[in-house]
Amino acid sequence: MRYFAGTTLMTSFGETPRLAPGSFSAAVELGSIPRLSAEQQHVGFGGSKREDLNKSPVVGRLRLALGLPDEWVAEFGFTPPLQLAGSQARTMFAGAIGRRLIDSEPFSLSVRALAQAGKVAGDITCPRRTSGDFDPVNNPLGCVAPSQDTFTANYYGVDATAAWSTGPVQLYASGGIVRAPLRVQVDAFVGLTHDRSKITSNSDLPWLTFGARYAFDPKWSAGVEMLYVPLDVRRPPAAPSVSDPLRSVRGQIRYAFD
Repeated sequence: MRYFAGTTLMTSFGETPRLAPGSFSAAVELGSIPRLSAEQQHVGFGGSKREDLNKSPVVGRLRLALGLPDEWVAEFGFTPPLQLAGSQARTMFAGAIGRRLIDSEPFSLSVRALAQAGKVAGDITCPRRTSGDFDPVNNPLGCVAPSQDTFTANYYGVDATAAWSTGPVQLYASGGIVRAPLRVQVDAFVGLTHDRSKITSNSDLPWLTFGARYAFDPKWSAGVEMLYVPLDVRRPPAAPSVSDPLRSVRGQIRYAFD
């Protein structure tokens, strides 16, 4: 849950933009979701069952930034409910508010408070490709239909971004931490049983990003960054904890309106 919540983090993509009150910018961003190995997908029933976690290879977001008084900037993010590889975002909204604390060329330091509320649905417990298959190897649980599981990916927290600008090029590094109350609601028909198990997690989720941004002109700019989310995992639960971080490459195109 923490791994996939990390892929939805609404990172800064650079310093807080300069926007006069009432001015706004719009952006489209896309991030990679690394494919998990067979071992990494063994998370069901204490690590004994392989779940179908390799769904969409990317996560996207539309973002709007609005200039507020006293150099504050509000951001609003929305992930469209597109169905990709058996997963679909549902009411996935994010928001942030921030400003520059230090704005001294070529260096700036920005801070934000951010939050997200949203859900992603998919056939994780009982994948469509094996449901109804009577082969105990391919369908060990005896799934009779594709499941309709729901992952709730909520979080709230803060981040900070240090940026260095030289002409049209901006290099930046950011770090943040959110509290992530996460939940998976299973909805699967297994044999004669309707499985409605609920799995929850409530812990801190830190991250780092390193990236660059290039301004083509005063309105158009593009950014690319590497997201790193440190994570530990136990497989099975009695085994020692090992590092298994998330690394994701992300890109964004932004347009600033007059």
